[in-house]
Amino acid sequence: MAKTEVTRMADQWRRAVNGPAWHGPSIKEVLKGVSAPQAAARPLPDAHSIWELVLHATAWIDIVRGRLEGTAPKRITAAMNWPKVGSTSARDWRRAISRLRRAGERLGATIRRLNAGRLDRDVPGVDDTWTAYVTVHGIIQHTLYHAGQIAVLKKQPRGTRP
Repeated sequence: MAKTEVTRMADQWRRAVNGPAWHGPSIKEVLKGVSAPQAAARPLPDAHSIWELVLHATAWIDIVRGRLEGTAPKRITAAMNWPKVGSTSARDWRRAISRLRRAGERLGATIRRLNAGRLDRDVPGVDDTWTAYVTVHGIIQHTLYHAGQIAVLKKQPRGTRP
C-alpha cells in the first residue's frame, strides 16, 4: 500500500519526537537521563536552559496543534512563547517531560487526522500564514532544532547554577 503524504508527515513527526531519526537523537532520546538540576542549569550564560527549551518546545507543539485544529490563540505572548520554569524539583521536571510527551502524542493524532486535500490550505498564524504542509514540517524542524540545542547543553560541564 502506498503511503500518503499525511502518513509520511506523521511518520516524520513520530521520528522527531520518539526516534529513530535519521539526523541523530529525537527529542525524547536526547532528554533521556537529564536530571532536574542539569535541566535547570545554565552552562552557557546567554543560552536557554534545557528546561526552558523543553517548555518552549511543548508550547509550540500545542500552538501548532491548535492552529491545525482552528483553536490556537490569536496572539502569542512572550509568556506563552517562553514559559517560566518556576520550581525546579525532580517532580516538576518529570511533569515537564510528561507534558512534552503528551503534547507530542496529541499533535501526532492531529497530523494523522489531516485530510490530504487540506495540506495546501493556509493555517493562520499570529504574524504569518502558512499552509498546513509547511506548518507541520515547521514544527518538526523546530522540535529537532531545539533537540540539537539540548544535545549541546548536555555536553557542557555540570554544576552550573540555574
